[in-house]
Amino acid sequence: MTIESGQRIPEVTVTRIRQGVETVDTPTLFNAQKVVMFGVPGAFTPTCSEKHLPGFIAHYDDFLKRGIHVYCVSVNDAFVMKAWGESLGVPDGLQMLADGSGDLTRALGLDIDLSGNGMGLRSRRYALYAEDGVVKQVWVEAPGEFKVSSAEHVLEQLPD
Repeated sequence: MTIESGQRIPEVTVTRIRQGVETVDTPTLFNAQKVVMFGVPGAFTPTCSEKHLPGFIAHYDDFLKRGIHVYCVSVNDAFVMKAWGESLGVPDGLQMLADGSGDLTRALGLDIDLSGNGMGLRSRRYALYAEDGVVKQVWVEAPGEFKVSSAEHVLEQLPD
């Protein structure tokens, strides 16, 4: 079942890429904070690299002004996420999260089997807004679409 407004972010671990690579649990990432997390089907894929992540990079300061942390997560390994972030010039505060085994993605109910396209288990394209570990809003894209999870759309939907 897909996570819904009012539910807590499930407790799992992911790999966070900053100056180095570290394992971190979701309570550490979400508790006592406002967070927008967006999930992408894959690093270095066309829509993810040309629109989704670049939109959050371009609007990163707009989220910061509202006191909101921004996380990008994908079912990729930490090395791929690090290289992808570097290739697009991700600002230091925008956290790249590697969900290499898909544990977080499955726990959120946002996994999709793209084996037919040679990609295996991946994340659906989405964005969510959480306060203190509780989801307030979720925007999940229909397959092949990129509308409701864009940085621009998310900013329009957030409370001031």
